[in-house]
Amino acid sequence: MKPEIHHFDSLTEFFISEGCHIVELSNSQQDDKISIARARVEPGVTTKWHFLEGTVERYVIIEGTGLAEIGDINPQNVVPGDCVVIPARCRQRITNTGKNDLIFLAICSPRFVPDNYREDC
Repeated sequence: MKPEIHHFDSLTEFFISEGCHIVELSNSQQDDKISIARARVEPGVTTKWHFLEGTVERYVIIEGTGLAEIGDINPQNVVPGDCVVIPARCRQRITNTGKNDLIFLAICSPRFVPDNYREDC
């Protein structure tokens, strides 16, 4: 691996059917141990239930307020500075409970690959 700086580019944001907008900050085969994405959930939106096969995910809340639902624990309110740890194969979703966008980093290890994503109805 070589040193790199990945500059944030809001124009690369894309919408996923789960119900949120994503900007990939770092996700490559050269750094396969981790990936980092910026996620944005619009006010009033709840993402679809889903889980990641073989990947641990962490949400680091940057802006806004939400309600995180993970596994069998009671839903929890989340605010900036909170970190939600989601084990592999653990169902998850998040609701934006505020009036502004909910923005968080989604940090995955090993790195996120689409083949590991599963919708969980």
